[in-house]
Amino acid sequence: MEFVKEFATFLHQNGIIKFGEFTLASGKQSSYYVDLRLVPSYPLEFRKMVKFLENEIVQDIGLDDFDSFVSVPTGGLVIASALAIETVKPLIYVRSKPKDYGTSKSVEGKIYEGMKVVMIDDVATTGGSVVNAIKSLKEVNISVKDAYVVVNRMEGADEALLELGVKMHSILNILQITEALFEQNLIDASILEKVKKQINK
Repeated sequence: MEFVKEFATFLHQNGIIKFGEFTLASGKQSSYYVDLRLVPSYPLEFRKMVKFLENEIVQDIGLDDFDSFVSVPTGGLVIASALAIETVKPLIYVRSKPKDYGTSKSVEGKIYEGMKVVMIDDVATTGGSVVNAIKSLKEVNISVKDAYVVVNRMEGADEALLELGVKMHSILNILQITEALFEQNLIDASILEKVKKQINK
């Protein structure tokens, strides 16, 4: 797929994906680190990524099948905001913890009972933050059937979301990215093996 190859190369050339030894937010060790928060600093690539995501959503479920986009700060929210503007769809977001002043609510934006939303996030690892957000939404009777992420790290997020009845879609997964880079001789076989091992753990 042309987009995957181009985007993977862009991520690698600009240090958005790095290979080595990293400690993730969860405390887990990883053989690579991907920080999509850098992508909006490259407006052309950012726009391509958002457009690609928009096309996927249109093809899979269509824009009339849901009421609003929803996201979680901060990485996913930047992408969801751009998507909402491109598609002229409403946007709400779920705080990781309710604010302790004012109305102390955890969901920001205009919501109502029975609302259907599509979840947007940047990178999925175990799915923890998205799982918590989906639970918060369900508490206020908002239904989520689909979640879209840009990069799936393939470390259990699919399964975690499926348990909540949510299907996870991703533009690309870490295996596609590393394979595309390996095919272009941008990384060597040992890096590819390390990533494969990490997925199969």
